[in-house]
Amino acid sequence: MNSVSVFAPASVANVAVGFDILGFALDRPGDEIVARFSDKPGLRITRITGDGGKLSMDPQKNTASFSAYKLLEHLGENEWGIDMEIHKKMPFGSGLGSSAASAVGGVMAVNELLGGRLSKREILHFAVLGEQLADGAYHADNVAPSLFGGIVLIRSNRDLDVHNIPVPEGLYASVLYPEVEVLTRDARAILKKEVPLSATIEQCGNLAGFMVGLYNSDFGLLSRSLHDVIIESQRAQLIPHFYATKAAALNAGALGCSISGAGPSIFALSSSRTTAENVGMAMEKIYLEENINCQLFVSPINQQGAIRL
Repeated sequence: MNSVSVFAPASVANVAVGFDILGFALDRPGDEIVARFSDKPGLRITRITGDGGKLSMDPQKNTASFSAYKLLEHLGENEWGIDMEIHKKMPFGSGLGSSAASAVGGVMAVNELLGGRLSKREILHFAVLGEQLADGAYHADNVAPSLFGGIVLIRSNRDLDVHNIPVPEGLYASVLYPEVEVLTRDARAILKKEVPLSATIEQCGNLAGFMVGLYNSDFGLLSRSLHDVIIESQRAQLIPHFYATKAAALNAGALGCSISGAGPSIFALSSSRTTAENVGMAMEKIYLEENINCQLFVSPINQQGAIRL
């Protein structure tokens, strides 16, 4: 085995009620990473496509190669000659976990190239280190769903205490990426440092209700619970036409609708593919009428996560 290809999917973080502690994976888009042995010692990036020249070819400055480098360092295998190709197949700065997908794909490809010495759970830490290189924070709400698939709860980012939550049959996501720029640092900086006790209580109730709804496949409870009373109102001002898009999604039958990660992508959950497709078209129409380019993805919850191709 001289070459391995891995696909790592996009993800939706926060999921309205779980800021920095919830995420789920999509079937598409995603990144493809190729790793192959080389006669030259060391890890190198030999090719990047789909990035418009934005990404660094320096292995120490690229999330995909950095996560793989930290794995090799842990294994004491830094002298292996490994060439890496990165094929970006998802938009940058979209709020869909682009850097997380690269980090996951990079570390998994190299781990598989070396014979799959570590499990997915064991390589999670190295993928999070790659993501941290991109955004400065050690958190797994995009990395964990991209790696494991499904809906993931992160009880503790510090300890990487992560758990997959049951996915009700028929649950679909409609994700709209309006091609407007929202910088993650701006989306972080805008957040208030303190939260009123009443809002905290309400959000805790919504998070708990969402969890129970997933476990019991109770779409009514999921719909009543998918309300963010802390983060959404602060970040919505950065996303043009957010509230009109949310209203369109709910009117089309969505269970709930909110911001994906730091934005600008907007996600909605629905109880069937047909509803999700109708919801997606309703969301898309808002931006098309405003002459704003956008990309629509309709997907079941991806329960495989990163896979070897």
